[in-house]
Formats: sequence, structure tokens, C-alpha cells
Amino acid sequence: MSQIDIVITPKAKDLGDNFVVRRSLPDSRKRMIGPFIFWDHMGPVKIFKDIDMTVRAHPHIGLATITWLFSGEIMHRDSLGNEQAIKPGEVNWMTAGNGISHSERASSFNSEMTLEGIQLWLALPKEFEDIDASFYHCKQEDVPKIENEEMSLSLIAGSAFGLKSPVPVYSDLFYLNGEICAHTNFEYELADKSEGAIYIVNGEVEVEGDKFEKYSLISFKKGTSINFKAVVDTKIMIFGGEVFPEERFIWWNFVSTSSEKIEMAKRRWSEDDFGTVINETERIPLPND
Repeated sequence: MSQIDIVITPKAKDLGDNFVVRRSLPDSRKRMIGPFIFWDHMGPVKIFKDIDMTVRAHPHIGLATITWLFSGEIMHRDSLGNEQAIKPGEVNWMTAGNGISHSERASSFNSEMTLEGIQLWLALPKEFEDIDASFYHCKQEDVPKIENEEMSLSLIAGSAFGLKSPVPVYSDLFYLNGEICAHTNFEYELADKSEGAIYIVNGEVEVEGDKFEKYSLISFKKGTSINFKAVVDTKIMIFGGEVFPEERFIWWNFVSTSSEKIEMAKRRWSEDDFGTVINETERIPLPND
């Protein structure tokens, strides 16, 4: 019996100026993998004097965000007063909880910069949905590493292979990035209540006799194992975690177990009640639908 739950191949969307985003989650066939509810692969895109990335101030509730860059640099600013540059190998973890607003900008005034990375949301467990917002930045040297002759992985968040990331997560999860050497067989056992997946950043893997290339997301059934062979040297994300018992509602940048809380968040943003993002004057208006 196959251990594969679903294979997602995201479509590329150009947001303008060749800024390409590939969104794997939520998918119409599968909205979440463990607590992971939103998955964007941004870039690669060239940032230079007249072309930059601007995500104006916008709100969140009921989730935590992680930005993980392969290249480039993004400036994070939020309504708690944090202003933090994000660089490759560092972890930006922002807990929205009962509400936060933030912005993200990438500019390169003196030289060309290639921006590429994964931006994602994790739904918070129901008991932590209304926790106060917070922000945590993990330096590159503090990210745990799993290294041997066959692989080199960074443990971005959660626990895996007997290690634990210092990033303050709220549920049982694992999130890794790195490279698996060609012809290496990889296996990671999932807990009974956990789902898991891999996302191919670059390279090729074989799963149950089928080969998958870059940008493919392969989700494995709950309680089975993440099992694949790297056909060539492959850059990959490996992630998953415990499946929540409750349904999640998602609208724009809001995630909650309660549709009423989302309606409340809409009103709060319309009334400018999410705090002011440090050193920002622009904000994204509430969508009409």
C-alpha cells in the first residue's frame, strides 16, 4: 500500500517585475500538512536599484510565520517594534496569536541581489490561538545541524533526529532544510498522529518507483514514514507535525478555529486596531471579498 497521500505541483504566479511565487499550501485537495497551512516558494528574483520587493503592513491572527531564505535579504518590521534583517540560514519566527501587523521589504541599492526562500504559516493549536503576539530571531550559528557523509540538514524548527531547535514552537512539529547526496536513501518515521512531507527546492528524488523534480511537494500519510531516494544531489525541505483535531478557517492573512474571530479581525484591521508597524507609513487595505 502506498504511503503517499498527495503530490502537489504548484503553479508559478508572477506578482510583477518577474517576482515569481509558487504556492503549494493551501491546496484544494489538502489544506494543511500537520500544522503547516501556507507554503510559498518565492523567487528566485533579481532585486536591484529600480526593482524591489515591497509587502506593506498587513495583519495576522491565529498563526506563526517562518521566513527561511536561500539567498538575499529581507527587512522585517512589526507592530511590536521589531526591525530585523533576515539573512540566509537565520530563522524569523513571528507568533501572531491574538493579533500583529508587519511588513517585509527587500531592496538593493548598490549591487544586484538574488532573493529566494520559503515563507510559510503554521496554524497555532486552539489553546494558543489567542496568545499575545511575539517575535523570535534565531542566528545561523544557533540552528542545529544534522551532518554526515550522506546529508547536511538544518533543523529550522521543532524536533528531529534527537535534536531540538531553539525556535519557540507551540505544537509537535519538525522543519528541516538542506542537501541530500545523490543515491542516498532517506527515511524518517512519523508519529501516529503526525503527517509529513518533502518539498524539492532543486534536484530529483524517487518515491515508490516514481521520480519527482524541483518544486514538487510530496505528502506522506499520517503515521507512516517519509521515505525517498535522492537521484542526484538534492536540495530539499522536510517538514510535518501533529494533525490538529479541529478545522481551520483561513481568510486573507487570518487563520482561526472560529469564523467569528476572523470577522472580528476584519473589523479590527478596518478600524486600524492592529498597532503601528515601526518605520512604516503604508498598509494593505482589507480585501473586498
